Amino acid sequence: MFDIGFSELLLIAVVALIVIGPERLPKVARTAGLLSGRLRRYVNDVKADISREMQLEELKKMQQDVADRIVAAESTVRHEMHEVESEMASAVMQKIAPPGLEAEDIAVAQEDSFRAVSSAPTFPGTASSEKTSAELAKTATPATPTERT
Repeated sequence: MFDIGFSELLLIAVVALIVIGPERLPKVARTAGLLSGRLRRYVNDVKADISREMQLEELKKMQQDVADRIVAAESTVRHEMHEVESEMASAVMQKIAPPGLEAEDIAVAQEDSFRAVSSAPTFPGTASSEKTSAELAKTATPATPTERT
């Protein structure tokens, strides 16, 4: 810690013996040892805290990097999905469009159908699909078994 050799330590002990005296020297040495131990523990605790903070900072950077990558991938996937949906909608609209329909009318119809598809719930268990299921259950007639002879 302080890079003190044996001869230097011996010189410090002799000076302490002369200055402090032989009666109080053991008590002072004990107190100095306790303080030295506390200082070492404190320094080790500070080192450990700094190390933990550095690791935490690295983890936060990694987490932010992963979050940025996820957002970028999500936006790419959303963009690709939008392109595929618009291509599919245009292909369907061209197939089902009446022969006299203008290109502008087809584009308007495509946008309307795309909005309708985009606003529809896509996940099962949402309120809209549960409502639809309940309405279907009310109107559906139960199947009756046919008798075979």
